[in-house]
Amino acid sequence: MLKHLTCALALMAAPVFADTVTVETYTGPAEVPANPETIAVFDIAALDTLDALGVKPAGTIGNAYVDYLSTEGTETVGSLFEPDYEALAALNPDLIIAGGRSAKVVPELAKLAPTIDMTIWEDTLGQSLDRLDAYGEIFDKQDEAAALKEKVESKLAAAKDAASTAGSALIVMTNGPKVSAYGSGGRFGWLHSAVGLPEAVEAVEQTTHGEAVSFEFIRDANPDVLIVIDRLAATGQEGASAQSTLDNALVQDTNAWKNDKVLYLDAARLYIAGGGIQALMYTLDELIAGLK
Repeated sequence: MLKHLTCALALMAAPVFADTVTVETYTGPAEVPANPETIAVFDIAALDTLDALGVKPAGTIGNAYVDYLSTEGTETVGSLFEPDYEALAALNPDLIIAGGRSAKVVPELAKLAPTIDMTIWEDTLGQSLDRLDAYGEIFDKQDEAAALKEKVESKLAAAKDAASTAGSALIVMTNGPKVSAYGSGGRFGWLHSAVGLPEAVEAVEQTTHGEAVSFEFIRDANPDVLIVIDRLAATGQEGASAQSTLDNALVQDTNAWKNDKVLYLDAARLYIAGGGIQALMYTLDELIAGLK
């Protein structure tokens, strides 16, 4: 099916772009059309940042998972993990933006239209700002991108100030009754490295899904700040909330609980849209308020 669609697209009259720009992507520099008119987006962080810049995609996934991003008025061209190649063929995009959960299908997407992998992974803060710069170049929104970058840097400075006297922190994600911990090298590690929150435990395994831990682990770590991400809340699934899972005698024995420094961050923004400029700024605002 994909082979036939690819051949069909090749026969369609494609727009000719007089100008191109070279931008940094997750896989290195890429030359893309300047000011593409029709774009398809398969990454929530990209949707977030493009929305902040005032760029509206023509096609995207059916469910954006975060309430502040609307897909109304756009064509549904699949999901994060499975593009609808027929819908893409009908859309005939000038540029496809993928990344993160959709990174694996970039080679197939590239057969249909110019495609860039804008994954944000090892360095959430740095790569988020890199993507912002790239989108500013692609869509001639350099001034808007610069203004957003200035806002991020201002909020980051305020978060660092709040973190300077907050003590040690432990980042955990709940998934119903299960709990995992994340260190400075994990997917949420920028909360330590960029904001300056010292780790309560420095030996946390650096794995994609975190290190499975017990309530005894949290008590023994005794963080001054406990940062909590509720995966079920982020994905809209039913089950025990983070608040109910962590409400037990062992967690209550930590400094964080005793001093009201258990911070339940907006999980959808941090887990689903992580690296999007709006999500990044919202999380920084939550940290500033919670740490103070």
